[in-house]
Amino acid sequence: MIRIGNIAEHVGESVKLGVWLYNKRSSGKIQFLQLRDGTGFIQGVLVKSQVAPEVWEHANQLTQESSLYVQGTVRRDERAPSGYELDVEDIEIIQIADEYPIALKKHGVDFLMDHRHLWIRSPRQRAILKIRAEIIRAVQDWLDGQGFTLVDPPILTPSACEGTTTLFSTKYFDEDAYLTQSGQLYMEAAAMALGRVYSFGPTFRAEKSKTRRHLIEFWMIEPEMAFTEHEESLRIQEELVSHVVQHVLKACQSELQAIDRDTAPLERVKPPFPRITYDEAVELLNREGMSFEWGEDFGAPHETKIAESFDKPVFITHYPAKVKAFYMKPDPDRPEVVLCADLIAPEGYGEIIGGSQRIDDPELLRQRFVEHQLPRDAYEWYLDLRRYGTVPHSGFGLGLERTVAWICGLDHVRETIPFPRMLNRLYP
Repeated sequence: MIRIGNIAEHVGESVKLGVWLYNKRSSGKIQFLQLRDGTGFIQGVLVKSQVAPEVWEHANQLTQESSLYVQGTVRRDERAPSGYELDVEDIEIIQIADEYPIALKKHGVDFLMDHRHLWIRSPRQRAILKIRAEIIRAVQDWLDGQGFTLVDPPILTPSACEGTTTLFSTKYFDEDAYLTQSGQLYMEAAAMALGRVYSFGPTFRAEKSKTRRHLIEFWMIEPEMAFTEHEESLRIQEELVSHVVQHVLKACQSELQAIDRDTAPLERVKPPFPRITYDEAVELLNREGMSFEWGEDFGAPHETKIAESFDKPVFITHYPAKVKAFYMKPDPDRPEVVLCADLIAPEGYGEIIGGSQRIDDPELLRQRFVEHQLPRDAYEWYLDLRRYGTVPHSGFGLGLERTVAWICGLDHVRETIPFPRMLNRLYP
């Protein structure tokens, strides 16, 4: 048994494949079977005069998504999308599928989302999920190669990373607990043990948002680095993102072609990335006719307008402290802003990374607890990190689904994850 993804290694050989029928058409005495096995698609050509009558009849019985074993000889064909075809010799039916609900025609989004468990079989959705997997591979390979250690933070937490207003609460026996919105605080602890660390796992935000950029459950890559200040963190971020994009361009050519992604904008994604301060971004928006007050946070239209001025991802740095999280370190030369940056993707995809240098002064962190009305007992362990060997340290979070949406050029993040959880969707 071989896989379609390895078909090029078997030209001229008679091979057996386990496949599903994606589609078929007939021209009388020849049947063309579009076959898939998860690793790719190939066309099987069945000539009536060259096979036994029962083989021809088996092909006639096949419905969309029927499962079968097929035997045939691999032939090179430059006209075929994969470059190869299969001259079918024998068919063994595993199951004749019931009438498939997703016919090969246009369907509404709600219908497709209700049948997401089947929709992911389509060529486009398969390609997106393959690209997602390669993005994950590239991220982990790069971080591992730079001396980072993978650490798994808890999903159930007793306290919030950025306030409790967007957290899912649950009971942990007799205590209150939350589904994590970030593993960052725990990763800071891990960085004090291992130097450079990262986590990769699911996070949850109970935001009642319906935008094309928001999911309720999403995956984050969150590196934390001891002895690392703001500037070095920005360099690491741009090198990581550049590596990921260039890896996808090389490893996913057929998938990018399957989703009709224009790769020219991606080819420009190489360091260094442009940088502007929050102050400069506010000036840019007002100059472009978007009235914006200093001290507000940027929304999707503002990020899109800012990104239009650049042809690759852009860092916006030094946000006002009042719109950012309690743990971000103030700029020593200007304490009303913090040493942070959001990385804004081109083409209207918005923020894909948020990061900062973290507060390392225990007294300043105590003040932040008071200012943000955080319960001291829930964060006492976090303060310990500053009591016992505090060092300058920085970190960031890369949102996987937004990154997939940008690299794939998708209209909505719902296609970036196998089974999206959105405001009004918990099924399937």
